[in-house]
Amino acid sequence: MANLATVVMAAGKGTRMKSDLPKVLHPLNDRPMVNYVIDAAKAVGSDKTVLIVGHKKELVIETIQDDGVEFAVQSPQLGTGHAVMQAAPNLKDFDGNVLVLSGDVPLLQPGTLRRLIDIHQSEGALATLLTTNMDDPTGYGRIVRDENNFVRQIVEEKDADDDIRKIQEINVGIYIFTAKELFATLPQVTNNNRQGEYYLPDVVKIYVDRNEKVAAVLTEDVEETHGINTVDQLKNAEEILMARIAE
Repeated sequence: MANLATVVMAAGKGTRMKSDLPKVLHPLNDRPMVNYVIDAAKAVGSDKTVLIVGHKKELVIETIQDDGVEFAVQSPQLGTGHAVMQAAPNLKDFDGNVLVLSGDVPLLQPGTLRRLIDIHQSEGALATLLTTNMDDPTGYGRIVRDENNFVRQIVEEKDADDDIRKIQEINVGIYIFTAKELFATLPQVTNNNRQGEYYLPDVVKIYVDRNEKVAAVLTEDVEETHGINTVDQLKNAEEILMARIAE
């Protein structure tokens, strides 16, 4: 198995949490939610985990520092592609695969990540993304697959026509990339969009345009892919975790 490193995006403020605490430090059953993400990375054998910090970075670093992770700072915050780019110095000599996780998706299970890693390796893909089916996929990037079931496009809601809007398979923002190609390609991503940001899915687009292989792994468990943006979602995640423990 190839070496594995993990980049965890944890720079956001979390405005909708209505609190001054950085989003990833909100407690989930008495632990910061980002700890569950770090645990999942360790559980699948990540040799190195780099946390991308930004908002109140000192507080995040102080809270998480005993967990054997490294830190990279994203300031200003210019999108997901820009976030991952900040980990380039930490991984400059790394030869293997890079898992990209979100610090606000704490319910993701190691078994799902193992499947993502296995398929990425067995298919020899440059990138493999985690997807799920949603009854109401409004607002999410839709996955368009080719005749061999590989990813042909990720179409954002604003660019989707009626046919594409009917697709229920969405990109959940969890990826695995071949490290060397990822960091060679990130500088090619542009910020020609309304937000003026650099987006990680644009790396996928570059690969597809070059006829490289991009795979996708569908998880049936929608709940494990949910990002936590509000206090209600945090409460819901606590209930799911308690139910898992009870099982």
